[in-house]
Amino acid sequence: MFQQLRRATDRRRHAHGEFAELFRPWHGDERRGERVALDCETTSLEIGCAELVSIAAVRFDARRIQTSDALSLHLQRPNSLQGDSIRIHRLRGIDLHGGEALGDALKRLLLFIGNRPLVGWCIDFDVAVINRHLRPRLGFDLPNQRHDLARDYLQGCRRVQPESQPDLRFDSMAEALGVPVIGRHTALGDAVTSALIAQRLMLSAPSMKTREGLA
Repeated sequence: MFQQLRRATDRRRHAHGEFAELFRPWHGDERRGERVALDCETTSLEIGCAELVSIAAVRFDARRIQTSDALSLHLQRPNSLQGDSIRIHRLRGIDLHGGEALGDALKRLLLFIGNRPLVGWCIDFDVAVINRHLRPRLGFDLPNQRHDLARDYLQGCRRVQPESQPDLRFDSMAEALGVPVIGRHTALGDAVTSALIAQRLMLSAPSMKTREGLA
């Protein structure tokens, strides 16, 4: 209830502002299912302290993935960048030299995604980290509807076999669906792979509809 009230308040406050489009209903082609695959690399898996290192987003639908027009941003080095996270995303301080300021990166992300539905593996984590930095700067959370690939994959498996307990790890889902894993643990690679997984799920479950995300 609290999240619904907050979204409603954000919608009223920003309905005529710079990012008003985000708060309008998405009227894309439901049959083709245009969406945006989103992925972030962070300094931690703890939402309360995770800093953004890189952000990537790619638009796609049931037929194509717009990789030539993808958004891929490296941010300025956050103070919390440490060895543990570097070993995963392989972005060192020197690799982030000349990176985008966080506020500028968030604005570029908003302009790129518009009000399209968002797709990703553990998408709630990425959105929560983005929102933690977005609200103090612009006064709202991402209002976009969203799909979590693990939830959708689980539901698809259980439509076929109700008692199934599929492996919901990113690599395991991709392998089960025959999807190549591209640039694992890079924001752009994981976003493109997420789009490929989502396409497979859309084809295997054509009745799947975009639902309101839960934060």
